[in-house]
Amino acid sequence: MKKLPQKSSFIQNMFSEVPSTYELLNHIMTLGFDIMWRKRAARIAAATNGNRWADMCTGTGETAVYLKQFADKETEIYGVDFSLPMMSEATKKQQTHRIHFVASDIKALPFSDKSFDLVTISFATRNLNVSKDSLMQSFREFYRVLKPGGYFINLETSQPPFIFFRKGFHLYLKLFVKLLGSRISGSKIAYAYLAKSMTLFYSAEELADIIRQTGFEEVTFQRLLFGVAAIHHSKKI
Repeated sequence: MKKLPQKSSFIQNMFSEVPSTYELLNHIMTLGFDIMWRKRAARIAAATNGNRWADMCTGTGETAVYLKQFADKETEIYGVDFSLPMMSEATKKQQTHRIHFVASDIKALPFSDKSFDLVTISFATRNLNVSKDSLMQSFREFYRVLKPGGYFINLETSQPPFIFFRKGFHLYLKLFVKLLGSRISGSKIAYAYLAKSMTLFYSAEELADIIRQTGFEEVTFQRLLFGVAAIHHSKKI
């Protein structure tokens, strides 16, 4: 895994440029698969039960909304992100009513130890991966705020295990995601970064190992669409 030349301030500034087109572009570039994947991850997460959930790097609140759909009425759902423009876009949605949005750096969450029964993150883990150590620091923070017996569900792009699909996926990212994303959003830097970060991210096996190294147990994953994405499921014992 190569290290990307990025900083938190760069990521924060990047996402401040794309809130209004972010969801639309995700749907176009994944041919709508991202919607199905978020819903699947939310169903898996909701099946873990508990009544206090946190969606990290919630962005425009897509996954938080799906969690709310599958949750009991008494379940408290928090959406955490460091991008105020993205969360502002989220609060425009009627479906985000009763979701508690919190502005915070993921590596220093404003919650006490053992606060949540469930932590989720969708298509944002790559942005925490300034380095492997930085990613592990974020995962340890998720571990800290989870109660014993709590679950961490991670949805992210991945590397197809078969070289034919992997090369095709990388070519698609370069020719379609980078160019179309830049054209529609108006942010050339943002989608050049996003395409590159997907190309360089970990395989499902490598990410599972990193999750284990931060204390989580019972780590499993399921590949999606030949392995271009994966849902990781883990538990704090």
